[in-house]
Amino acid sequence: MSTLNDKRTLLPPQEPALMVDLYELAMAQAYWKTDMNEQATFSLFFRNLPDHRNIILACGQQTLCQLITELRFTREQIRTLERLGMFEQKFLDWLANFRFSGDIWTLPEGTPVFPQEPLLEMQAPVAEAQILESLAMNYVHLETVIASKALRLVLVADGKPIVDFGMRRMHGLDAAYRGTRAYRIAGIAGTSNVQAGVDFEMPVRGTMAHSFIQAHDNEMDAFKAYASLYPETVLLVDTYDTIAAVKKIIAWLKASPNISIGAIRLDSGDMAELARACRKLFDAAGYTKIRILASSGLDEYSIQKLVRDNVPIDGFGVGTAIGSAKDSPSLELAYKLTEYAGKPRMKNSPGKQSWPAPKQVFRQSGSDGRYTGDMLAGRNERQEGEPLLIPTLRNGELVDSAIRPLADICAYSRDAVARMPHELRAIDSDVEYPVTISDELKTIQKQTLEAIVAAE
Repeated sequence: MSTLNDKRTLLPPQEPALMVDLYELAMAQAYWKTDMNEQATFSLFFRNLPDHRNIILACGQQTLCQLITELRFTREQIRTLERLGMFEQKFLDWLANFRFSGDIWTLPEGTPVFPQEPLLEMQAPVAEAQILESLAMNYVHLETVIASKALRLVLVADGKPIVDFGMRRMHGLDAAYRGTRAYRIAGIAGTSNVQAGVDFEMPVRGTMAHSFIQAHDNEMDAFKAYASLYPETVLLVDTYDTIAAVKKIIAWLKASPNISIGAIRLDSGDMAELARACRKLFDAAGYTKIRILASSGLDEYSIQKLVRDNVPIDGFGVGTAIGSAKDSPSLELAYKLTEYAGKPRMKNSPGKQSWPAPKQVFRQSGSDGRYTGDMLAGRNERQEGEPLLIPTLRNGELVDSAIRPLADICAYSRDAVARMPHELRAIDSDVEYPVTISDELKTIQKQTLEAIVAAE
């Protein structure tokens, strides 16, 4: 299968080299000016799980790595920097010839990830890696936050499809586009977003809006017009009176045996009560295959209750809650220097202490194949379990085996989530997944702190 769609990660053509925070360029010039061009390692991780999350699904690293290989400063962007009046011409010449030359190690996309574990580590001349800080954080943050929210919806739906209706309330078109990719990795069944659905080979789904019903003088005229154009369509039945609409649909279907509809959609009212009443009417009339779909303000908690109460709803459309990751819309990602010029480096601020040196994550399993815990270790250590971080860029070039088709990423993620402890996959669980630190990494941190104190 072609991987063309996997590489298409920006909605319009973009030149994002100046999507940086100013201090990154200022520091890069300072590194350049003082001949500090040794190799540096930066680690992208988070310190704590956000509220209402017990699994974070790593996503967006492949997107980022593909972007970095193409990142260039255009002539117009160099002129823009000239107008700021703070950069030397020779440094601007260096930027004009910028090509990322380093290595990036990443967790495979779709991997459950936990505090202190790197989603990626970047090794490059320090100025190169510093310039990419905000870009890396933004790309990985968006898709990881969206995928993590979507995963919760998938877990509570118990196999019933979740469809993304969130584009209209997402924070920009780029978020709506790349968010759809994250939805697919998390297991969302379809999207209303046509461009993203087509590009990321995700089923495009949709029904009708209330305006179509309202535009007709008679509700049944609207239903008939739509059904004649779109066989097996979904009819929106709650514009006026849900039960009355269903009764009229049943009478129409009985009088027109050549017409069939696939489902109705409920978008207001008491979902449980209406779904049970509609199911009873359809079943009594012999239309047992007509499905019932629900939307309108749904989130994982309301869906979980509907599923647990055995309400006869066959699928859910979710908009605002998924598109904005409404209950926990941010992840406190950190991008920290962990090695420079071959020496471990760390931050020791209160509450923000970091682990120095390049790292590896080893995921351990029990005899039943379920994951039992992780160990955060040094890059060159050998520990029990599966090493998760893999080289994705080498010398600025993509590693072919590390860039996988989106369908393979989705299958990997499903398996990885299924192997998590059962309690961890419950959205209201307070169980913590164990992450331990290797003795070697603890020793490196202790020695690094001692060296910092001695140098003061």
